[in-house]
This record gives sequence, C-alpha cells and structure tokens, in this order.
Amino acid sequence: MRFENLNWMDVEQYLRRDDRVILVLGACEQHGYLSLLTDVKIPLALADAASRQSGVLVAPPLNFGVSPYFLSYPGTISLRTETFIKVVEDVVQSLYHQGFRRFLVLNGHGGNAAAQNVLIEMANRYASMRVAWYAWWQSHSVEAVAARYGLKIYHAGWAEAFSFTRVADLPTGEKRVEGYQGLLNAEETRATFGDGVFGGAYEVSEVILQELFDAALQDVLALLNF
Repeated sequence: MRFENLNWMDVEQYLRRDDRVILVLGACEQHGYLSLLTDVKIPLALADAASRQSGVLVAPPLNFGVSPYFLSYPGTISLRTETFIKVVEDVVQSLYHQGFRRFLVLNGHGGNAAAQNVLIEMANRYASMRVAWYAWWQSHSVEAVAARYGLKIYHAGWAEAFSFTRVADLPTGEKRVEGYQGLLNAEETRATFGDGVFGGAYEVSEVILQELFDAALQDVLALLNF
C-alpha cells in the first residue's frame, strides 16, 4: 500500500493497528543505459512487493539523493549532503509525530549513506523509535547470488538492469575500466567511466535477476519483523 493510494483517514486507521512504514531513499542520476531513476525504481519495487505480503505502508520515495560526482552527466540532479540529511530528518520527524515508530529505510543509492547517522541521532532522541537500514546491493544474500554465477556488482551494470529500469538496448559483453585512485570530481568521473557503467557484464539472464530480486525481498521481509 502506497500513501498515494490512500487518504489521511486511511492512514489514521492503519496507525491503530500498525506503526511500521517503509521509506525509500533514491536518486536521480546517470545509470548508463538504464533509467535515471534506477536508484528509486529498484528499492520501490522491493517496497511494493514487501508491502503486498506484509501490509506495511510505503511512504512516497525521495527521488533525489547525493550525486555530485555525476553532475557532468545530463539528467543528474544532486542535493547537497546537508540538504539531503535535513530532508530525511524532516520526513521522519513528520511521520513520527503522527504515530509511526518503526522505520524501514530502503536505500537505493550509495551517496545517501550519510543519512544513517542522522537516523541514529533521532533514535537517540526518541526512545520509542526503531530504524532499520537496507541497501540491497550490499546485502550478503545478494552478493551470494552474484558469486554463485561468478559475477560482481558494479554501478549501472547487470545487477541493476531489470526490465523495469531499462530504457534502451544494452551493449553486449562486459566492460573493463582501468584502475583509478582518489575522489573524482564530476568531469573526472565522466572521463573515467564514459557511458557511466562502472564495469562488468551489461546484462544477464532474467533468471539470475529474479533470483537476485527474490533474495533481496526476503531480506526486506525479515527486517520488517523488527
């Protein structure tokens, strides 16, 4: 169940029986041949699937994240870190005020990691607040699926190339990127990665992708029991 399909009275009724909510943090940034909103689409798909099985509400996703290194790729919209963490704090504060107490954050973008510290600070202030954080590509369950097929997970590569994130035909084969060091600015990032894919296979079979998605979904469902 998404907020967009409910009115305020529906949410009030929900809060009489449950205080859990799923919050999706994403980004609008280059993903090679995939959707600019890939980092929203994947965690939101997981949230919807988990909601269908658990009945937990899904709050509107945050479509913008921290992506300064991709600003030389048109279509990328990046928030400053300080702006992003303030937005996350305001969203959670609003939901807490209404009675939500258990927050499962499904993060789709590595640049958003700074929000974890803000959430911990909030949990220190509010003794009844519980927070779980899940970044699907860092999950041991997901890594195990990749390892089983001899694959590694790279930004904008095969692991993010679901049918619902593809907006163009994908190249065949694999991409190799020479080693790089240090923190790259936006121009250096584009010069290093070209099409925006960080490496590895561009695509794999739907069977592997479904296995990966199912592994992540089981993680999410388990976390909803906190």
